[in-house]
Amino acid sequence: MNVTIASGKGGTGKTTFSVNLAYALADRGERVRLLDCDVEEPNDHLFVKPEFTDIEPVEVWKPVWNESLCTGCGECSRACSYNALAMVKKRVLIFDELCHACGVCAYICPEKALTERPVEIGRVLSAPRHNPFFFAHGILNIAQSLSPVVIHGVKKLIDPESINIIDASPGTSCPVVEAVTGADVAVLVTEPTPFGLNDLKLAVGLALKKKVPTCIVINRSDGNDALIVDYAAGAGIPIAGRIPFRREYAEAYSRGDVLAHLFPEFKDTLLGIFRIVSELAGSEPPALPEEENLPVASGHWPPFSRGNADDYKEIAIISGKGGSGKTTVVSSLAVLADDKVLADNDVDAADLHLLLVPSIREEHDFVGGTRFTIDEESCTGCGACAEACRFNAIRTEGSLPDKNVPTYRIDELACEGCGLCRHVCAFDAVHSRPSVTGKWFISGPEYSPLVHARLGIAEENSGRLVTRVRNEAAELTRVLRKGLLLGDGPPGTGCPVIASVSGADLVLVVTEPTVSGVHDMERVLSLADHFGIPSRIVINKSDLNREQAERIERIARERGSRVVARIPFDRNVNDALMVGKTVIEYARGPACGALQDLWEELRKEMKAKEVEK
Repeated sequence: MNVTIASGKGGTGKTTFSVNLAYALADRGERVRLLDCDVEEPNDHLFVKPEFTDIEPVEVWKPVWNESLCTGCGECSRACSYNALAMVKKRVLIFDELCHACGVCAYICPEKALTERPVEIGRVLSAPRHNPFFFAHGILNIAQSLSPVVIHGVKKLIDPESINIIDASPGTSCPVVEAVTGADVAVLVTEPTPFGLNDLKLAVGLALKKKVPTCIVINRSDGNDALIVDYAAGAGIPIAGRIPFRREYAEAYSRGDVLAHLFPEFKDTLLGIFRIVSELAGSEPPALPEEENLPVASGHWPPFSRGNADDYKEIAIISGKGGSGKTTVVSSLAVLADDKVLADNDVDAADLHLLLVPSIREEHDFVGGTRFTIDEESCTGCGACAEACRFNAIRTEGSLPDKNVPTYRIDELACEGCGLCRHVCAFDAVHSRPSVTGKWFISGPEYSPLVHARLGIAEENSGRLVTRVRNEAAELTRVLRKGLLLGDGPPGTGCPVIASVSGADLVLVVTEPTVSGVHDMERVLSLADHFGIPSRIVINKSDLNREQAERIERIARERGSRVVARIPFDRNVNDALMVGKTVIEYARGPACGALQDLWEELRKEMKAKEVEK
């Protein structure tokens, strides 16, 4: 059986659940494989502690330009769907971070001035002799964007005779689509907060769109789970179990311990959940719920207030892993800072609007790509399109009754929208149309303008939607003469994060003193270094594990960064989220004071940069 563990948002406990379920089942004598497909920030190995013996590089074919053959016609840049090529003064510039290795540019070049070479974008590491179960994970190289290719490499290790536990990345875009594809059951781990519910709905939409039987696990349950329970009942999704909110669980996680070995009741809970999961395999999933739309407020709105800044600074707030408290930090800074514009760049699972409760003034469709379809009447069944497709998105589905040729279909969820199929088709059977893949909004919360977006479920081009959000927010910042642009970034290190941080003045990394928090912090620091952006660090729940907190301080010094805030573990933070308030508005507990101190540090940082300039 193949079980995919997903979450919608990060930090819900997906890794904890996946790792400990693998141990619980293996201890019971089951044959288990744990495959970590969160390839941008793999964490399972920090708890499994495997000895990797097999390492396989993951390669894709990327373009190389031969200047001596190029005539400067520009056909390649016009054909690229990802803006990865540009023609500047008769020279072709290739932006490797944006390239999807689709092959269009090399195919279409009339002079064959573009050829392709294999480029390693990641690796698959496995520990087949690990006891008590087989373990493997994929890791995407820093500043690369093709997560699904690495995930596909990990999934080649699925054993049909085992229980395969596939730990997916957060969000609902292409990496999660790849992880969910082929699953017998999807287990969605959530928490009973407004954030958890918002992102759970997106994850449910993805799983049901893939027609995968689905259940819910409520983590950090404190007995007040009504908002999740009510939604689950309405959607027809069973709740497989609950994991209580206990500090000792969080402390054990911060040390990298296996909870199933320390807490017998935790192991029993997991085995009870798996019993329900097993019963779901092969069942018919419910109908896809109707997607909720964000309401656009009616009426006449006064113009946004104007500042008097001649220029602005942009702070991109990222976290590497999800659930580190990034949105909590951003929303608090939004209350404390004046003269700013906000951009929620986490378009897969935008949450900032849940705390700031904005009135949406403008709604715009985002045309993020192109939909391709195959016309049955024109298709001759030659299969050239399927053979050329790098993403396995074109498949046969029987044959036409009046033709003795196979019928080809394009899987919209697998298609990357590159258009190579249209170019290779000799019979003009591939048709295209612009594709609306999401929406973006300009909203007016009490504190400042907010630009945010919602990517359609299982849609591609989240990086391009992030770029649209940032560009619109930057334009607002300039027009309104605001001095600061605060960007709430997505988790991970892939395409959406690259689009969130490139060109920013400062990257603020929110992390936790846990083995996984430190691991993911180091990867996003490497990403900031790749783009030459200075970084600063916030340690959330800083007193959860003092040894790891000191380790973060040491790494920061070694990497030319520094810690600018320590926010203590404070139940008031969770209480504030439950009532839909920022920590600053809730105004209780030590975390509130730490966030106020953080804002003062950032103000000093920005003033220092102005002096340097």
